[in-house]
Amino acid sequence: MEDRKVLTIASHVCVVSGYVGNSVTTFVLQLMGLDVASLNTVQFSNHAGYRRLKGFRTTAGQISDLYDGLKGCGLDDFGMLLTGYIPSEECVEAVGRIAGDMKGKEGGCFWLLDPVMGDQDRLYVSEGVLPVYKSLVRMADLIVPNQFEAELLSGVKVDSLPSLSRAISELHRIYNVPHVVITSVTFTNGDKKMLCAGSSATSSGVPRKFVFNVEIIDGFFSGTGDMFAALTLARFREEAEKDGLEVAQSWGCDDAVGPLELPLCRAIGRVLGSMHLVLVQTQLARDKVLGTKKREEEVEVGSEEYIRLTKASELRLVQCQSELKDPEIGYEAVVLK
Repeated sequence: MEDRKVLTIASHVCVVSGYVGNSVTTFVLQLMGLDVASLNTVQFSNHAGYRRLKGFRTTAGQISDLYDGLKGCGLDDFGMLLTGYIPSEECVEAVGRIAGDMKGKEGGCFWLLDPVMGDQDRLYVSEGVLPVYKSLVRMADLIVPNQFEAELLSGVKVDSLPSLSRAISELHRIYNVPHVVITSVTFTNGDKKMLCAGSSATSSGVPRKFVFNVEIIDGFFSGTGDMFAALTLARFREEAEKDGLEVAQSWGCDDAVGPLELPLCRAIGRVLGSMHLVLVQTQLARDKVLGTKKREEEVEVGSEEYIRLTKASELRLVQCQSELKDPEIGYEAVVLK
C-alpha cells in the first residue's frame, strides 16, 4: 500500500471552516482510499470567495522545512504528488525542488500539477509565477490547467474547438508532458455548455485528444478545481490499475489505444459524473437554505447577503460521499480533432 500514499501541496483552509484547498483534496483522496499528507501554502480562516479573510501565506522556507521534516522521519515515500495553489514564484520554486526530489527516488512519483494562476483572463498570483511554472511543467506527468491557464502556458488563445485542440498539441509539444486535461472551457457563443478536453500522448509524442460536453450548474462554488484535481488523480490511478499500468512510466498506455479508450478519458468521464452530482446537491441545498434562488451578481460583493450566499454555496462533500465514490452517471467523450 505504500505506493498509494499521496502528498498534496495546495491552498489550505482550516478543516472546521470550509471545504476548499487541501481540506477538499485531502477529504476526497482519503474517501477514495488513499493515504494523504498535506503541506499548506496558505493558512487562511476561510476561502477567498468570501472576499474577507484572516491568516497568512506560508513562505518558501517553511514549505521546504515541512518537507524536510517528513524526510527526516522517513515519511517521504510517496507514490503520487498533487500540487495546487502556490502564491509566489519563490514558493513554486520550492515545490519544484520537492517534486524533483520525489521523482528522483527509486520507483519515481506520479505528479499531477494544477498550475493555479488565474481565471477569466485575470491573474491571482504574482506575474513571476508563470515563467517558473513553464520551467516545471515538463517534470509533471499530468497537468490540469483551466482555459486561461492553458492559454498562458501554450500561447494559444482558446476560443473555438480548433484552437482548443491546438492548445493541447502545443502543451504536449512544448513541455513533453504525457497527459493534459483542460478544464472549464467556454466560448462566447451563448452556449450553456462547458467543455473539458484532454489527451494522452503516444510514446512518440502524438496527442490522442478527447472532449466532453458538460452541463453548467448555475452558481459560484469555491473548491471545484480542488475537487476535480483530487478525483482525477484517484480515478486515473484506478483506471491505470485496471490496465496494469500503475508501474508504467507516467501511467502511459500502449500507442494503439485510441482517444476514447484511454485510461485518462475513462477516468475523466467518471470524475465529471461525480462533480455534476455534487454540484446539483450543493445547488439544491443552497436554495433551500436561502429560501430562494439567488445569483452572485444579484447581491453586493462583501455585503452580509453576499456572505450568506457564499456560505450557503459551500460544496456538500460530506453529504455526497456516495456520489464521489460511486457516481450513478458518467459523461461520454468524443474525439477532438
